[in-house]
Amino acid sequence: MLESLITSKTRLKLLVKFFINENNQSHLRGLAEEFGESTNAIRKELNHLTEAGFLVRQSEKNRIEYKANINHPLYQNLHELIRKYLGLDKLLEAILERMGDVSHVVLTGDYAKGNNSGVISVDILGKNLDEGYLEKLSVRIEKLINKKVTFKISQGEIDPQGLVLYEK
Repeated sequence: MLESLITSKTRLKLLVKFFINENNQSHLRGLAEEFGESTNAIRKELNHLTEAGFLVRQSEKNRIEYKANINHPLYQNLHELIRKYLGLDKLLEAILERMGDVSHVVLTGDYAKGNNSGVISVDILGKNLDEGYLEKLSVRIEKLINKKVTFKISQGEIDPQGLVLYEK
């Protein structure tokens, strides 16, 4: 869906990277390695997004770090659009539908870091959760959003690197 609107694959990867989690930041060479693309292609898109005000640059030591501009008027819209593009809205809806007393749903792994790897990892915290439902849910969600989903029920703490999708 979003690929037809944003035709640059590099730009789409950057939007996912920075707008899935406002804490994500990176530098040019790191992004080039992560995406497997040339630094010139990454630089060009970073410049476009920075000039448009979607990203901000910060000098740290000998390199420039980029992150989402959370003060941009369209930040929240882009954040929501990226979450819908990844299918996180449908995923969350399905979890809350019949899982039981869910207290937290946390996106972990690659997607929490903004890496569109194709495998979504989700930690679910709560009491009296229906573990049998997760097996059925995993298959249903994968068909719905066309991405592999792995669930983990946690009793303890939230992954500090994770992205909280739901909190009771």
